[in-house]
Amino acid sequence: MRLSTRATPAGSARKAAGSARSLALDVLDGCLGLKPRAAESLFDNHPGLGRLDARDRAFSRLLYASCLRRMKALDAALAAHVKKTPKSLTLLNILRLGAAQLLILETPPHAALKETVDLARAKAPHGAGMVNAVLRRLVGSRLADAAAGIRETPSWLHESWAQAFGEREADGLEAAHGGEPPLDITCPVDREAWAERLGGICLGKATIRLRDHGAIGELAGYGEGRWWVQDVAAAALVPLLGDVAGRHVLDIGAAPGGKTAQLCAAGARVTAIESSDARAVRLRENMKRLGFAPEIIVADACEWTGGGGFDAVLLDAPCTATGTIRRHPDILRVRKPSDAARMARQQRRLLEAAIRQLSPDGVLLYAVCSLQHEEGPGQIERLASDATGMEPVPVDATRLGGLPAHVHADGTLRTSPADLADEGGMDGFFAALLKRHA
Repeated sequence: MRLSTRATPAGSARKAAGSARSLALDVLDGCLGLKPRAAESLFDNHPGLGRLDARDRAFSRLLYASCLRRMKALDAALAAHVKKTPKSLTLLNILRLGAAQLLILETPPHAALKETVDLARAKAPHGAGMVNAVLRRLVGSRLADAAAGIRETPSWLHESWAQAFGEREADGLEAAHGGEPPLDITCPVDREAWAERLGGICLGKATIRLRDHGAIGELAGYGEGRWWVQDVAAAALVPLLGDVAGRHVLDIGAAPGGKTAQLCAAGARVTAIESSDARAVRLRENMKRLGFAPEIIVADACEWTGGGGFDAVLLDAPCTATGTIRRHPDILRVRKPSDAARMARQQRRLLEAAIRQLSPDGVLLYAVCSLQHEEGPGQIERLASDATGMEPVPVDATRLGGLPAHVHADGTLRTSPADLADEGGMDGFFAALLKRHA
């Protein structure tokens, strides 16, 4: 096969600097640098995002996510053709982007080489020749050959899962994180009709799963507020509270608003508290689109002194998010062993604040999208040993709408990314219900 990547004019390099591949490079540089930032935030807030059409935005997101999911395997494939790993992170990430196109996304070789070399000329001109040579050698290679024996999950993380769930499930979790997940949306009204219209399948109590879809904002029903994006596991939490119609419910850490919307749709009187100004703006925008009007308060829940006397409190606490790696693969690259303990301290403060807001006989639903013991079972064990006035309430798994879940002897619940494998998986959550003594 003859592949032409002859020198392009400066205009090609300038064009490459504003391309989907360039945006993906900026995301990788930002989340793998000395001061890592979340890939999704880097992507969503990138100044060049608005200049890309829906197709290029989707390609850019898929490209950087593929690099993050299979980074160790890609590096192994590159190592076979690179004498020395580049010191420049940008140059290394350009090589990863090119390798991902060839070995994962199956981009036509001539396009992958030309566009990636143009990107190198724009962002790392000293390495453009190297990129050209290395990617040419990769054409026709198989990632599976390079990936043999490679585990993408950090050893400390895999070991924590093996200790908590057993080696078999730990391996299953890694397998579940390897591919691009489908899109889940929550549709509280006329779900079957919307599933047929959108070409999806129904899961759980109110979820529609879409395998193939275009830009989210261009899908039928989005602008009219008929549904919202929410993983099926996340959507399973609010039903655990039972009938909330007419009850006053506090949603702590509410943005982007999926659970807030569920509570509103179920007829609850909702107060949503969010500490971030930017996230509160997004929460308000989403509620406006959906036609809901919860009370929204921008404050630190640990310091907020208003309210009190709530019938129920939903605390989906900030966490390491190791249950969402399938959707946020940068977690594999940026999390540290000490993060779970650090987040657990923050969660304890939020739990204490949530308990203060409950009325006598009020119910607290505590949830984290983490698979780490310290953030889930460990928090409930601590509450049971402290004089908090809270008693566990066994979770009713029949409220999950048939979703698989692991209900523990203490009545708490866990969902696993390894479940629903044939349908595209689900996020991992831990959830527990607790009632305040009268």
